[in-house]
Amino acid sequence: MEIRVLRYFIAVAREGSVTGAANFLHLTQPTLSRQIKELEEHLGIKLFERRSHTMVLTAEGVRFRQRAEEILDMVDRAEAEFSFPDGSVSGEIHIGGGETRVMRLIARILHGIHKDHPAVRFQVHSGNAEDVMERVDRGLLDFGVLIQPADIGKYDHVNAPATDVWGVLMRKDNPLARKKAIRKKDLLAIPLICSR
Repeated sequence: MEIRVLRYFIAVAREGSVTGAANFLHLTQPTLSRQIKELEEHLGIKLFERRSHTMVLTAEGVRFRQRAEEILDMVDRAEAEFSFPDGSVSGEIHIGGGETRVMRLIARILHGIHKDHPAVRFQVHSGNAEDVMERVDRGLLDFGVLIQPADIGKYDHVNAPATDVWGVLMRKDNPLARKKAIRKKDLLAIPLICSR
């Protein structure tokens, strides 16, 4: 399986059609269609449902897209790491984190690094603790920012000097609006819209 073909697959998945992907990739439609068909034959699975003018990922296609994106991300990282052979500090740092106040601190640190080393780039992945830990374990992230409680026993870690405060938005006439503090038990019977 060639990296080039993975890029073709991702383009078709993103564009939702061979026509759009072929235009994006500057390829002919027959060439791109043949490459996708050969990829499906090589894998022994159907990646797309072909409709009149669109291509929709199958369940297997969705799973394969995730793996293809991970592979391409690692290839891009390797290429970036060795693209400045003159010894300057360069490359990409991949960080994962959730919706936490610590990310402000991380952003300030990244800004300082970028000022001193403009060839260093940063990729920030937003996700919950499970997602971030899985990506760290697979080598897709250089480090992660996790909100406690999280099982961090197998990682080297530093506790960040920040505390997150969560709030609940509600109508003014809601009985909970009169409370000074809301506890977990106050919310158990109430339907909530929460972040992952």
